Amino acid sequence: MNDNNGETVIDLFELLGLFIKKIWLVIILTIIGGVVAFGYSFFFIKPLYKSRALMYVNNSDISVGNTSFSISSTEINAAKSLVSTYTVILKSRSVINEVIRVSGVNYSYDKLVSMVDAKAVNDTQVFSITVTSTDPQEAEMLANTIANILPEKISSIVNGSDVKVVDYAVIASHRSSPSYTKNTVIGALIGFVLAAAIIFIGYLRDDIIHSEDYLTTTYPDIPLLTVVPDLINSRQNGYGYYSTAVNRSGDKVRKTYADSALSVSEPKTPFVIDAKSGSDGDKNG
Repeated sequence: MNDNNGETVIDLFELLGLFIKKIWLVIILTIIGGVVAFGYSFFFIKPLYKSRALMYVNNSDISVGNTSFSISSTEINAAKSLVSTYTVILKSRSVINEVIRVSGVNYSYDKLVSMVDAKAVNDTQVFSITVTSTDPQEAEMLANTIANILPEKISSIVNGSDVKVVDYAVIASHRSSPSYTKNTVIGALIGFVLAAAIIFIGYLRDDIIHSEDYLTTTYPDIPLLTVVPDLINSRQNGYGYYSTAVNRSGDKVRKTYADSALSVSEPKTPFVIDAKSGSDGDKNG
């Protein structure tokens, strides 16, 4: 990261290199995020099951013997518009309380109405009644109870209405939620984003000069006089390095070997610093 005239310049190649260098952090947080999300979904979220019944709305009540009459597009559109009306009637207090009484469930009106959903199927005269519950048998029983009660309730409210059951609900064979795969992927993605954010924030907050390239790039008009070698992380054949030895009295001492920057032919000259006193030891030792 460069800072020129108060403006922060982000080096994408440097950031990518840092990301690759800390790929272990990305992998660990991604795995942890996926495992945590899966564990939470499996142990703490109750599975839900859905059962659906289908109802048909007919706006034509003309029927004489075996004679059939064609239904106009106006009547079909009117039947489609009645679907919205019937879904409102379905969630009315009188219908829901009747469903509670007949089914014998121990739910309040607000609880049961939150479990029921009704909507038109692909903009047709058919609408679906879906009940969601933690018990698949209960979801099927409530959906069929509504399907049996609703036609009579609608006919008592809307004159000339004709609602029939197209398909009764069946017991769900698999849960509708939660999706373990989906939640695990989301958790892993959150872990990945968190790791990337940690790396990026650390990159922005890093104000340490790591190489002379930063100085020559950021301040091209200022000459670079010298570079202090890293004696700790350097290799043995580099500018200098530290090593640990034991002196004659058995105490550990640290030897520093420094290469001469003036002549490549000059041999390495070791000097010893006592780890306890910090004083120089025998240069030959």
